[in-house]
Amino acid sequence: MYREPGVPEETPPADRGQVNDYDSFAEAYSAANENNLVNAHYERPAMLALAGDVTGHQVLDAGCGAGALSAALRERGAFVTGVDSSAGMLALARRKLGDEAALHLADLREPLPLADTAFDVVVASLVLHYLEDWGPALAEFRRVLKPGGWLIASVDHPFVAYSIHDPRPDYFATTSYSFDWEFGGKTVPMTFWRRPLHAMIDAFTAAGFRLTTIREPQPDPAARDLFPAEFHRLATTPTFQFFVLEVPMADDSHGG
Repeated sequence: MYREPGVPEETPPADRGQVNDYDSFAEAYSAANENNLVNAHYERPAMLALAGDVTGHQVLDAGCGAGALSAALRERGAFVTGVDSSAGMLALARRKLGDEAALHLADLREPLPLADTAFDVVVASLVLHYLEDWGPALAEFRRVLKPGGWLIASVDHPFVAYSIHDPRPDYFATTSYSFDWEFGGKTVPMTFWRRPLHAMIDAFTAAGFRLTTIREPQPDPAARDLFPAEFHRLATTPTFQFFVLEVPMADDSHGG
């Protein structure tokens, strides 16, 4: 879930109201997310590339939204379960994935309604930066993953988050920033959390994960002709940070 380029960064919203209320703009967000440059031709392909061959794998899409990543994973042979805190987004995901899809309304700050060691892979696509404390979510991801399983996560790049003036924070502090997001002709208040890179890595390792990959990928080159005005900026500016993390095997002496 992504903040579009061009959203004013230094003007705080006049009235916060209910923040991060995806139910209020689910249809408009889903329509934009499906085919835009940042999600469809940059973030989602990068997540799929990091996931690799998921044929026959049990995959949890944590913060699945309207199901675009879930659908792509399923097309690649995965058995996908989705969880999201927005009933409106889950309704769209069910429309996309079908009535038999395993979809659950769940808040990542709370225990998930899922069995221990049920999954080979957890994907957390642009969702962790909504959370002030990553600890409960990461503990649940580790609980539901099998030994040797993988967590693949994307978040707002810490350099970009630091540059947002609300006000400009201490880079080493964990702070929130708020802004107005426009979708479908309406303005909705949003709040994200930013933290330094070392705090992200510390949170992963504290939860028992072993970091294997950090990526700053490029957008799909084929999108250059589709989005000529936006492509260069996305290809030359930090936008998201991607992580691949492993649950150590039980007999791995180097595990957490």
